[in-house]
Amino acid sequence: MPELARAVRGAEESARSLAERALKRLAAADADLNIFLARDPERALAAADAADRAGAEAGPLAGIPVALKDNLATADLPTTCGSRILEGFVPPYEATVVRRLRAAGAVIVGKTNMDEFAMGSSNENSAYGPARNPHDATRVPGGSSGGSAAAVAAGVVPAALGSDTGGSVRQPGSLSGVVGVKPTYGRVSRYGLVAFASSLDQIGPLAANVADAAAVLQAIAGLDPLDATSADEPVPDLVGAARAGAERGLEGVVIGVPAECFGEGLEAGVRERCEAALAALAADGAELRDVSLPHTPLAVPTYYLIAPAEASSNLARYDGVRYGPRWDAEAGLVGMYEETRARGFGAEVKRRIMLGTYVLSAGYYDRYYGRAQQMRERIAADFRAVFADGVHAIFTPTSPSTAFALGERTDDPYQMYLADVFTVTANLAGIPGASVPVGLADGLPVGGQILADHFDEATVFRVAAALERALGEAA
Repeated sequence: MPELARAVRGAEESARSLAERALKRLAAADADLNIFLARDPERALAAADAADRAGAEAGPLAGIPVALKDNLATADLPTTCGSRILEGFVPPYEATVVRRLRAAGAVIVGKTNMDEFAMGSSNENSAYGPARNPHDATRVPGGSSGGSAAAVAAGVVPAALGSDTGGSVRQPGSLSGVVGVKPTYGRVSRYGLVAFASSLDQIGPLAANVADAAAVLQAIAGLDPLDATSADEPVPDLVGAARAGAERGLEGVVIGVPAECFGEGLEAGVRERCEAALAALAADGAELRDVSLPHTPLAVPTYYLIAPAEASSNLARYDGVRYGPRWDAEAGLVGMYEETRARGFGAEVKRRIMLGTYVLSAGYYDRYYGRAQQMRERIAADFRAVFADGVHAIFTPTSPSTAFALGERTDDPYQMYLADVFTVTANLAGIPGASVPVGLADGLPVGGQILADHFDEATVFRVAAALERALGEAA
């Protein structure tokens, strides 16, 4: 992708032709896979023409077609969050990440399908029907950023943005066979990201390879005065870190392997590919070290107390007054609230609102939400102890399984929630992580997860690029 952008800046490649090819692939893929919720060919071609006119003055992503998850505010396209309650809603402003992508020269071709309000691990909770996995259209692409992952996997765009609250960039990256990156909490502005769980949400890239993901994160990262949680931390040379990993070995790098992530519940094919990835890292010079993250088994219940509690508060604003459609306006104010929320929200969102409201209610706050926050601190302490002991990165499977069949887990929320068992810990601790393709099991992609300490995305990209090179065609 950086080479393609250089070709556009040097007039060796036309941004318009790149956009036209992306739009053609979008139409072909969307017919079978239901990847996109909105598209805007006219504005995309106009942006491509602007990149062509800018020539050498265009940004680092000059003319690169990208897609956006539909929970990122865009002033020229609807932002529905995959929900009926925001059907047709066009925000009056744009998310910081969208403005930064445009400033870097990227061409936005459309908004991608997602689980409603980012609540799900399969993309089956979208009010507009499920996105499908390009590797096997009878299976899920993962969630909640399933549309963005599928758009990259299908070759519609080389990169897309998603959001990651409990693994929603990394898990679909794994199931769809692409790279997915969750930055450190605070590394990327959340201004213009429709909030699900504010202490956990992060925006991250999905891309066809590690170098492309680094280029996108480089473009969107950094302090933003419009987001109070945005961190005033220097952004390192992430593209250079990925290049270093691809060109040099991992001599001197210590990679922790937590026993808690290789126990029961891990599919045999996933285990086999992850063990092969560890062998490739060791052959590339890395030192593998057994480590322990003892509170990992409690991460899923902790997450499913904190995230719904925050969601129940964040989603209280959708009542038919300020956003989206209004149902039964003749039923009085309370009746209109009830009818709008009953018809506008889907079943999974209602389940999480009720759960979150319950754990925040009088008499139960300390028993559930308070204890979950205490457990969150213990999970974060597990990571601090490992990194303080000289470990530079941690390797785990991204998901315990490959892509499962559509409908296989929709009646069993507990099994669905377990899809995030290896990813939620990074959100609870606020650390960065990436999922990298490590091969196929029964013909379906498997992802390996690389985690590092706060604001050390450079190590994530270095190790990820080295692993990508070491596995080669085997990935």
